[in-house]
Amino acid sequence: MEVLKYDVVVIGSGLAGLRAAVAAASRGVEVAVITKVAGPRSHSISAEGGMAAVIEPGKTGDTPELHAYDTVKGGDFLVDQEVALLLAYEAPKEVKFLESIGVPWNKDPDGTYSLRLFGGMSKPRTVFAKDKTGFYIMTALYKHAKSFPNIHFYEEHFVTSLVVKNGVFAGVISYDLRRGQLRGFAAKAGVIATGGGGRMFRFTTMGFLNTGELYGYALRAGIALRDMEFVQFHPTALVPSGILISEAARAEGGYLVNRLGERFMKRYAPEKMELAPRDIVSRAIYMECASGRGFVDKSGMCYVGLDVRHIDEERLKARLPLLLEVAKTYAGVDPRSELIPVRPAVHYFMGGILTDAYGRVLNADGSWIRGLWAAGEAASVGLHGANRLGSNSLSECAVWGRLAGEQAADYAKETQSFADGIVREELKDEESRVYSLLKRERGGATTQGVLRKLQNLMDEAAGVVRHGSTLSKALAELANIQKEFNDIRISDRSTVYNMELRELLELDGMLLAAMTVLIGALIRQESRGAHFRSDYQKRDDKKWLRHNIYMYYGGSILVKQMEVNITRWMPEIRKY
Repeated sequence: MEVLKYDVVVIGSGLAGLRAAVAAASRGVEVAVITKVAGPRSHSISAEGGMAAVIEPGKTGDTPELHAYDTVKGGDFLVDQEVALLLAYEAPKEVKFLESIGVPWNKDPDGTYSLRLFGGMSKPRTVFAKDKTGFYIMTALYKHAKSFPNIHFYEEHFVTSLVVKNGVFAGVISYDLRRGQLRGFAAKAGVIATGGGGRMFRFTTMGFLNTGELYGYALRAGIALRDMEFVQFHPTALVPSGILISEAARAEGGYLVNRLGERFMKRYAPEKMELAPRDIVSRAIYMECASGRGFVDKSGMCYVGLDVRHIDEERLKARLPLLLEVAKTYAGVDPRSELIPVRPAVHYFMGGILTDAYGRVLNADGSWIRGLWAAGEAASVGLHGANRLGSNSLSECAVWGRLAGEQAADYAKETQSFADGIVREELKDEESRVYSLLKRERGGATTQGVLRKLQNLMDEAAGVVRHGSTLSKALAELANIQKEFNDIRISDRSTVYNMELRELLELDGMLLAAMTVLIGALIRQESRGAHFRSDYQKRDDKKWLRHNIYMYYGGSILVKQMEVNITRWMPEIRKY
């Protein structure tokens, strides 16, 4: 049994994870980055539209306070307001940092940053690099991280267990896919930055590795989750693939039209139109389809058209080159002369691992799990509330990645010893558990078959529009799916690059995480942001202006409520 020792362990190699690793390494500690992908292939590379920051206040009249207010209103007032202010003040620093390591932000002829107006924003504040922002950020940041001799990458390592003992983080256990063996990592401090869980659903913009199993593993380690019922649907995913069509297309002047040729957003958000927040636009598309005004493809999938035909062709090539390429390759349409078929798809988890405002991972009672932080989509710092504004996510990843990395490094410096004995015991237990899965002789279910049942269930019950009876039935069916999961038999008995085994381990955590989404959606008897209940269509601040906190105890999910941190802006009617 191999147990390696590092001052700081970062789980995940997207923007939040790499930013944390660089921040920690810059303070002189030894850092391990553990990631189940190879190279800079985390989902951050797929980000398109840009990064929100008040970077040109003299040019736009923008302020950090306005950025924070837009974030609070966009999140339907479930946002912790001091967290929104922290983002607004710190994000410009991260834009400058990323530029310093090679990110080629678009600039206007006068040398100032080019800015886009994204949905729900009062002022243009989204900086961008064409419509390939994530690609440019990840390329530069991965190269930068690789230049640090004290950052050690463990790629294609799948984390199977978080080791927490008596409220203190001790390390992680990972499955080395290349060598087919389990390995322990003892660490003085850790940062969880594993992204979201879109693959719990069938139609999603997220990559195939965005399975969200760490949410479930965190629960089993005694860590609490928050606000898991709030799952964002991006209104414009390409039909039929689900590939993201960036909000940048609407920021550059694109229209949404139904099969009658109407710009239907005038019915739902007459002031902001296509640049209303994503939850509003997604529900508008849902309603157009439900009313029979959508297009329908051969499979029966309903969609609407994204129209960019009126935008100057040279501007499209300069600002939206990826859109032109993706639409042609994956839908067979030329956006210069044809409508792009789009519909809502799961895009982002507003909820996640419960942390304080600075990313420290918390127990359900609010106490800190010492030595552990979380950042990016994996975390719930209280920033997004019930709905995330477009381009706030890259800002969040960069800001809290840095904050978590700096704090983890400082904590590690103050910690004298490693709990490698505890990690070694956990490694022994994990070897027994994981390798026993390869020896199952009985069972007729398959991982892919069970996964597809979960995805269909989540699409039906936890979609753009939800209902209590459907959610209740879904929870009962999820229990049956869990039984079927226990009957899965792996046909591949090898250990090296065993994708069946990895997918089974992913599904194990996904099922537990999916349960929190369904329970939260059933409990929350109101409509707020991305959570819309057709049987409770109004926001209810009296009963539900609070966070849901999930914990795992005795094999069951328990739920408690936490007050929202309201310091400046009282809830108001959310109009666009």
